[in-house]
Amino acid sequence: MNESTIIDYEEFLRTAMLSSNVEMLDELIADDLIFVNHFGQILSKEADIEAHRSGNLKITGIDVLEQRIRLLNTLALTVTRVALTGTFEEEPINGEFCYTRVWEYRNGELKIISGHCSSTT
Repeated sequence: MNESTIIDYEEFLRTAMLSSNVEMLDELIADDLIFVNHFGQILSKEADIEAHRSGNLKITGIDVLEQRIRLLNTLALTVTRVALTGTFEEEPINGEFCYTRVWEYRNGELKIISGHCSSTT
């Protein structure tokens, strides 16, 4: 695992989020995911993916503004600040958000095991 691989996987995730590709999201996210959204709610993998599957979350733009990566043995930590646009339950989303993700190399695959989102605006 190296920084270039993590950048690639972050881009796979960005693409999957933009297209609400639930199959790709399912591949990238660990079954035991713990995700804290910008409201402070703790979500499971299924809840995270269901927002895309149901159409409640529609992301139209994710522009990466800054990204930092730390490699730690079988883990990688990413902190990514983005400009995000879209809708959630028909309410507009338009702002800067900071995502922290923990990627783990397990069973020959990289998976997101934990994540956190904060609004920066």
